[in-house]
Amino acid sequence: MKKKSAPLPGGHSRPPLERMQRLHDLLMNDRPVNCQQLGREFEVSYKTIQRDLDFMRDRLNLPIEYNATKYTFRYTEPVEGFPLLQVSEGEILALFVAQKVLAQYRGTPFEKTLGSAFQKLTGALKEEVSFNLGEWGADYSFRVTGASPADLETFRHLAKAIVQRQEVGFSYRSLRASHPETRHVHPYHLANIDNAWYLLAHDPLRGQLRTFALARIRDCKSTGRTFDRPRNFDAGKELKSGFGVFGGRGKHKVRIRFDAFAARLVRERDWHPSQKIRELRGGEIEFSMVLGALEEIERWILSWGEHAKVQEPKILADSVKRRIRTNLTQYR
Repeated sequence: MKKKSAPLPGGHSRPPLERMQRLHDLLMNDRPVNCQQLGREFEVSYKTIQRDLDFMRDRLNLPIEYNATKYTFRYTEPVEGFPLLQVSEGEILALFVAQKVLAQYRGTPFEKTLGSAFQKLTGALKEEVSFNLGEWGADYSFRVTGASPADLETFRHLAKAIVQRQEVGFSYRSLRASHPETRHVHPYHLANIDNAWYLLAHDPLRGQLRTFALARIRDCKSTGRTFDRPRNFDAGKELKSGFGVFGGRGKHKVRIRFDAFAARLVRERDWHPSQKIRELRGGEIEFSMVLGALEEIERWILSWGEHAKVQEPKILADSVKRRIRTNLTQYR
């Protein structure tokens, strides 16, 4: 006597993917596929099973045919695997590399969840695709300097608040503040910039969009109030205005001259969406871009030492000069 499957908690039927996988296994093994019988097994109507079969035939392009004499369905030609689970070796390699990269960001939910997804996908590969994951692990490595370990619970709380449009309150200490203060904001977007996580949120009290480092957020909680995010909000546009994390409403045209040594390194990377490079004599270059704020670009210029010289704007050149003079006093 065949054992009847136990009902699921709460009276819910099994998910469609599980039903279709069961149908596929039956069809692959030339077993009877009867809508009435399978409907009872999955605790759904026979029409639901029929719709699953129609989906498999019409959307997944599986060769399903109804046999009217035997009152069952069959595959009219060999099928290698269930389409939703077919992935190529190249796709798995790309996912593996992504997993190795994201694993460096300690304190985010991606490390474990991506690893779990990777294992599920590799387990669903067709048998004829074979490769050695152990060898891959030795072939690729990533080193991240100065990664910010954002608190996992804070990250999850903010991610949920962004989706559900919930206002949040938290304790925050900015770099220039002597003590933390309570903020109530409307969270819009989470961004990872230079190995650190940041929140873009509207601060109703200040009437501005502000950027908050997750590493400095404490005691994040929902206030119970909801908000409407502006339709014209564009995270990419907001981040584009700045050189790093903090954007601005200005429009500063920045020109920097790099000597031949630094020019080779500058050419190798994309530093900003608006960047342009003009070749000069002797291998030197003029690097230009348009920024909404200048604070972060100043630190970047100083990191190049004697290899970089600001051409414009004058306010940036003067600020770099003052910073260099201040630094020199520390070594006298």
